[in-house]
Amino acid sequence: MSSSENPFEGMPFFGDMLRMLGNQGPVQWDGARQLALSIATGGESEPNIDPLERMRFEQLSRVAELQVSGATGLSVSTTGRSVTVTPVTRSQWALHTLDVYKPLLETMATALHPPAGSAATEVEPVEGFTDPTEAWLGQIMGLLSPMLLGMTAGSLVGHLATRSFGDLDLPIPRTASDDIEVVPATIEAFGTDWSMDGDDLRLWVCMHQMTNHAVLGVPHVRARLNDLLTQYAGAFESDPDALGSKLADLDFDPSGGDPMAKFQELMGDPEVVLGAVRSQRQEEIQPLLQGLVAVIGGYVDHVMDSVGTRLIGSYGQVTEAMRRRRVEAAASDRFVERLLGLELTQDHFDRGRAFVDGVVERAGREGLDRLWSSEDVLPTPNEVVAPGLWLARIDL
Repeated sequence: MSSSENPFEGMPFFGDMLRMLGNQGPVQWDGARQLALSIATGGESEPNIDPLERMRFEQLSRVAELQVSGATGLSVSTTGRSVTVTPVTRSQWALHTLDVYKPLLETMATALHPPAGSAATEVEPVEGFTDPTEAWLGQIMGLLSPMLLGMTAGSLVGHLATRSFGDLDLPIPRTASDDIEVVPATIEAFGTDWSMDGDDLRLWVCMHQMTNHAVLGVPHVRARLNDLLTQYAGAFESDPDALGSKLADLDFDPSGGDPMAKFQELMGDPEVVLGAVRSQRQEEIQPLLQGLVAVIGGYVDHVMDSVGTRLIGSYGQVTEAMRRRRVEAAASDRFVERLLGLELTQDHFDRGRAFVDGVVERAGREGLDRLWSSEDVLPTPNEVVAPGLWLARIDL
C-alpha cells in the first residue's frame, strides 16, 4: 500500500499505538493479571490465611496422602518427599494458575493470530478488503487480538478462582512438583451453603486433590494429557467474522425469549468471543482428550468412594453436593473447559465411572492396577464405553 493510500498518514498517534500493540506478544499478560485479580477478589482486599487453617490442612493432607497411596498403589509424590497442601487466597491462586495456563493460551493465540514477520509499524492491508481504510482497520483489529486474548485469559482464571477448591479441580497438569494449593475461602463458602462439617469437607478436598495428583504424576499419563491439550489449543482456526455473524443471527424480539439471556449465552462461547472456529483436527483430538479425562475422573471417583466412606462421616452428603455442583454449573463456569476441549459434564464423569466399575467387576483390583501401567494400555474412546474390549486387548 502506498503512503497516499494510508488513511492514518500524518497521524503520529496511530503510529505509536501500532508500535505498542505490535510489541506486546501473542497475549497481553499484564492486562490478564489485573483482570484476574479484580474478578478473583471482587475488587476487595482479602484477609491473610489463618495459621490455624494452615495447620488443619497440613494434618489432613498427611492422612489423605497415606490413604490415597494405599488405595491406588501409586506413588502420590513425584519428588520423593511428602506432598504439601498449602492454603492460599483467591488472588494468589489466580496468579499462579495464570502462569500454569500460559503455555496453552499462548499456543492458542499463536494459532489464531500467527506472529507477523515485519516490524510493528509495517501494517499491511487485510486480504479481502478493497477499501484502504477498511483494510487498515482490519489490521488494527488483528493487532488488538493480544488485548482481547489477555482479557479472555484474565476473565476465565479470575472466575475459576472464585469457584475452584484447589489446583486440580480441572485435570490440567501443573509443573511437576509436590505442592498443591487449595482455596479455603471457596471451600468454606461451599461448606456454609450446604451446612457441612468443616473438617469433613477439608479432608474430602485433600483426598480429591491427592488422587488427581497421583494419577497426573504418572509420567506417561501426564505427557499424554499435556500433548492432547497442547494439540487441541494449537489447532484452532481463525474466523474474524464469527462474532459479527452470530450477533446478526440473534433474535432480539422479546416474544422469542429473553434477548439478554441469548446474548449472554452467545458470549459464553469462547470460540465466538475469540473469533475462532473449531477445526477438523480438533474434532479428531477431542474424543481422545475426552476419553482420557473421563477415565481419570471415573478412577478418582472410584478411589474417593473406596476410601472416603471409611474416613469421612458425612461423605455421602459431601459427594452429593459435589455432584449437584457439577450438574448445576452455569455456562460461564464451563468457559475454560470448552476453550480447552474438556466440557466436563456429569454425564462425562458417569461414563468414566461406568468404565472403571466395569473393569473392577470383570477383573478386580488387578485389572484396575493395569490402567496406568504404560501409555500403550490407556483406553481408546471406543474402549471407554466398552471396558470388556479394553480388558481383552490387554489380555485380562
